[in-house]
Amino acid sequence: MAETYLIEPDLNFINEVGALGGEDLKKCYQCATCSVACPISPDTRPFPRKEMIAASWGLKDKLVGNADIWLCHNCGDCSTRCPREAKPGDVLAAVRAYTIEEYAQPKVLARAMKDPKKLPILLAIPAVLFLVVGLITGLLDFTPDMSEGIKHWKFVSTWLVDMLMLPAAIFAVAVFALGLKRFLADIHQNALAEGKTTKEKIEPVGMVMAFIRIIPTILLHKKFGECTDNNDRQIAHLLTLLGFIGLFIVTSIFFVVMYGSYFLPSGPLHGPWSQLNPVKWLANISGVALIVGTSLMIKNRSSKKDQKSTYFDWYLVYMAFGLGVTGMGAQLTRLAGMAGVSFAVYYIHLILVWALFAYLPFSKLAHLVYRTVAMTYNEYAGRNF
Repeated sequence: MAETYLIEPDLNFINEVGALGGEDLKKCYQCATCSVACPISPDTRPFPRKEMIAASWGLKDKLVGNADIWLCHNCGDCSTRCPREAKPGDVLAAVRAYTIEEYAQPKVLARAMKDPKKLPILLAIPAVLFLVVGLITGLLDFTPDMSEGIKHWKFVSTWLVDMLMLPAAIFAVAVFALGLKRFLADIHQNALAEGKTTKEKIEPVGMVMAFIRIIPTILLHKKFGECTDNNDRQIAHLLTLLGFIGLFIVTSIFFVVMYGSYFLPSGPLHGPWSQLNPVKWLANISGVALIVGTSLMIKNRSSKKDQKSTYFDWYLVYMAFGLGVTGMGAQLTRLAGMAGVSFAVYYIHLILVWALFAYLPFSKLAHLVYRTVAMTYNEYAGRNF
């Protein structure tokens, strides 16, 4: 005899999903067209039909702690082909946005990231921090010595940059660590309860090996390549991802070289580095990739009428676009000898970089972490998904 249990819908969850972009959820009449259209839907499990049912019934616990919602890359094939325009891709995106807030602390910051009215306050925080701390410490100089050319570090000292960036990065890592501990425990319990895995415990070594195996899939965006109607999004996302990775590598190299050079007899090696330096090549190529990738994202999102883009989506796209434009803009205006403009653009760039780090666990960019963990767990569990 089949097991029976009482369904307790979470009406607040349904409303939240609707407010986050899944307002067409109620149009779904469970025809399963989305499962047929989805390129990653396994033969043994109707994805995302079951997730649409769970969302319609307000079964929060079956979705928030479910790794499957992160395996969706929101290519939009399901939304394009849905006969009722229920937009399953948007519903899953809304559930993911809800999940990010669920695992992030403090909640007040997580909620602020979804409110466009709070954006001026969120950006004012780093702007004021750099100004106040810079003036107090003397590490911000509005009349820098330019006898040797325009150098951003003479305007905003590298010490000031790292003094404020490192705590922001550490804060983000701490928030992720606390959230991922709960997230991993929840997706494992969900997998055990629904028979998705036979592994009773999560073995760290096994997870590391699983992560190594999925690196090519992540770096090449192979899942995006399986999309049919909207596979043009693959290039945009791939360029953006590689741009971020390249800039992270460049920043790490500069950090190590600069602070390591303090031990050299010649003293610290400040920038700007020569345009002929290979590291500079990587920086410029990555910056261009970020701008082109995000520009394509803006174009794609603006032209797709069967997919909804919320403020949560646009924040990330324009933040990444702004990072690329201000980074390259600060360099080009420096090379053009436009000191005042270059310093102003560089200051804005620092504000955006700080915001990227500090607010990362609360923004859509957090999907980079949660999706990676979900994909790793899926590989570890041996699921063909």
